[in-house]
Amino acid sequence: MLWIPLVLLYGILKGVREIVKKKALEKNSTIEVLFMYTFLSFIIVLPQAKLAMGMEPKFYLYVALKSFVIFLAWMFSFKAIKKMPISLYGVLDLSRVLFATLLGVIVLQEVLSVHQMIGLLFVSAGLILLKYRPRSMRETADAAKQSVEVRYVVIAFISCMLNAVSGLLDKLLMKEINSTQLQFWYMFFLVLMYLLFILITRTPVKIASVARNKWVWLLSVLFVIADRALFIANGMSESRITVMTLLKQSGCVVTILAGRYLFKEKNTTHKMVCALIIIVGIVIGVG
Repeated sequence: MLWIPLVLLYGILKGVREIVKKKALEKNSTIEVLFMYTFLSFIIVLPQAKLAMGMEPKFYLYVALKSFVIFLAWMFSFKAIKKMPISLYGVLDLSRVLFATLLGVIVLQEVLSVHQMIGLLFVSAGLILLKYRPRSMRETADAAKQSVEVRYVVIAFISCMLNAVSGLLDKLLMKEINSTQLQFWYMFFLVLMYLLFILITRTPVKIASVARNKWVWLLSVLFVIADRALFIANGMSESRITVMTLLKQSGCVVTILAGRYLFKEKNTTHKMVCALIIIVGIVIGVG
């Protein structure tokens, strides 16, 4: 059952990464942070290049497809993170559990146990309750609610759907290739895609400025560690995408606490209650 703590580690580091992304975006643009942190991450795994060789040609295409899915998902998620409270994004991000579970059942034909179905009900309840805040909280958040919901909640959900697709691809790919190969080529293609985007759109990138952004460096290290843990877990035959998706959502508590104590966001109590309901669902689903 080593895959369970590995996925739990990924979930916690994922929550920390959302905080670090928020801090990194205070100093640089979305594309600057995305390009630099994926480039630095690739440099970290570059020494493993020899171990990453030897895949069948078709798998390079499949890994490139996964990279493209993440390329789009991150473009959406970074825009959402930059413009909305980190605590709200952390709870909205939990919706990917619904998308990933659906994909696991339909594509991988995983069968949901009674515990998992009850867990999903709790997760769904927590997400629904997020929309229904106490009257006193609604009055102080009306202005922010309009700007966030109209412009950014939709792209946050799109990012969640794309991340769920990426999780499915991870599980499928790890049946045929190893974690080193997936991580190396996935990052390689990501760097190329962001570089092409910059060149085609002629987006200005201040390399010196983003290179001095300490949060980007920290983000790269967290990214490499978290993804390696997740890929190893995916490679274990007993791991199940439906359970893994539940475990990944443990990071939401990290983002909500950060929103309250680090970013001084208001009205986080209700979000914490919603997150706790979702966490109960995760515990039941994994049990």
